[in-house]
Amino acid sequence: MELIKVFVYFMKDYYKILGVSKTASEEEIKKAYRKLAHKYHPDKGGDEAKFKEISEAYQILSDKEKRNKYDRFGTAFEGAGPGAGGFGFEGMNFGDFWQNFGGQQGVEFDFSDIFEDFFGFPRTGQKGKKSRKRGNDISIDLEMNLEDVLKDQKKKIKIRKWAICSRCHGKGAEPGSKVKECFTCRGTGEVQEIRKIFMGNIVRQAVCPQCKGEGTIPEKFCNVCRGEGRIKQEEEIEIFIPKGVDANQVIKISGKGDSGRRGGQNGDLYIRILVKPHKIFKRKGDNVYLKVSIPLTTAVLGGEIVVPTLEAKDLILKIPSGSESAKILRISKKGIPHFSGYGIGDMFIELEIKVPKNLTKKQKELLEELKEEGI
Repeated sequence: MELIKVFVYFMKDYYKILGVSKTASEEEIKKAYRKLAHKYHPDKGGDEAKFKEISEAYQILSDKEKRNKYDRFGTAFEGAGPGAGGFGFEGMNFGDFWQNFGGQQGVEFDFSDIFEDFFGFPRTGQKGKKSRKRGNDISIDLEMNLEDVLKDQKKKIKIRKWAICSRCHGKGAEPGSKVKECFTCRGTGEVQEIRKIFMGNIVRQAVCPQCKGEGTIPEKFCNVCRGEGRIKQEEEIEIFIPKGVDANQVIKISGKGDSGRRGGQNGDLYIRILVKPHKIFKRKGDNVYLKVSIPLTTAVLGGEIVVPTLEAKDLILKIPSGSESAKILRISKKGIPHFSGYGIGDMFIELEIKVPKNLTKKQKELLEELKEEGI
């Protein structure tokens, strides 16, 4: 992390110096330079250091090749040193730099990330044949109804994935043929990759392109998988979904992802649960919520109403007299089972008093009498 900070400290942002964006055209760069050069020119009483910095930025950004290198490597490229604008690496003591930032006792320092980001080296993770054998993980979404989460579910799904070749059983070789050592890497699964940069050459180990890191090559490739040891095919998988599962929860099934190349370890299957919105119920955690409209008389006098449940079994709910609109009643253990398997949530019913709009003559007369009684 400290090394990155030092690089950022030395690098100059030529776009910022000229006050243009990274997508600026040649004409926009030229206009910006002329405006700033006129302002900071020493002969007109301007800042000489600022003028040099502006000229340096224009020299790089007005040249297509230099601008391209600058966009890739920053100011640390050949041709952008102090002689041509920029800091370069001339005069920079890498021995002191290493001593200050990487060579301290007990400190392990790795330049690999810097070289990978700056000079285009691929990130291979572990070395050689062990790094390329495991199959990829597979992620899918599975939709469920809210009612489905009340009980454990077994579902069959079909996915297209890499599966072990039935002809060569994952070896990649035609049955009866031999597997020989890779001539390119001599069985190591790695080759040296040399990349020329501004400081010289960088040598690093890379996965062998011939055997893809395996270290071996079949004398005769399998006629079905062409040496891959696996083929793309549709597979039906039965999955178990525990009750109480919630939206966006992920279920992992080990070993049900892509098969690895030439007998490598299988990846895993990840299933993200998507619970469809219900028409009348809303879920909050393990509880469910329902709005129910009741007549004005029931709210005033009390009574009983029928309410639905997620189990598709109606319940009789007693409404207390004098219930107000937005009053919430609870029915225990009629919600969602806890995902852990112990306990169950509740159902909450919010009352909504239905005010009659089109009254009959008799209804109006009765309400007028109640009004006279102060109700």
